[in-house]
Amino acid sequence: MQLTIRPALPADVRSIRGLVEPYAQRRILLAKELVGYFESVQEFVVAESGGAVVGCGALHVMWDDLAEIRTLAVAPEHLGTGVGHRLVTALVERAVAMGLRRVFCLTFEVDFFERQGFTEIEGTPVSTDVYAELLRSHDDGVAEFLDLARVKPNTLGNRRMLLTL
Repeated sequence: MQLTIRPALPADVRSIRGLVEPYAQRRILLAKELVGYFESVQEFVVAESGGAVVGCGALHVMWDDLAEIRTLAVAPEHLGTGVGHRLVTALVERAVAMGLRRVFCLTFEVDFFERQGFTEIEGTPVSTDVYAELLRSHDDGVAEFLDLARVKPNTLGNRRMLLTL
């Protein structure tokens, strides 16, 4: 399988949403409105094979040294083929290029992320001052990171994982 990892384009947004929807319906990923994907398209990379988008993932900067890998999704027929690994590698490379020191994820796929070098952590890996600043965000992903009650249905069973660069 020929696979290309590249920055997402606005033309990819509907494909990204199509990849994410089945995971969102099962509460594995957060559901977003279409406009939310357009607003954050610059955070995404996509995996393309045969002209079709078969995977996606985003790197969301949360603070001066910390970003989150979010919205990692692979088409079911491409699971287990290395697409997810290639997406995470590209997102981590992007974090390194930005000078970030840590990458966080909230996931059910603990074994997968351990193979990528992440380790499971407890709590939220920021100081109380940074936590207070992050509380001001309206982003649901940040609310998940902070473990706020309003997103608890989406986070039940998820594990917190961190990669130090």
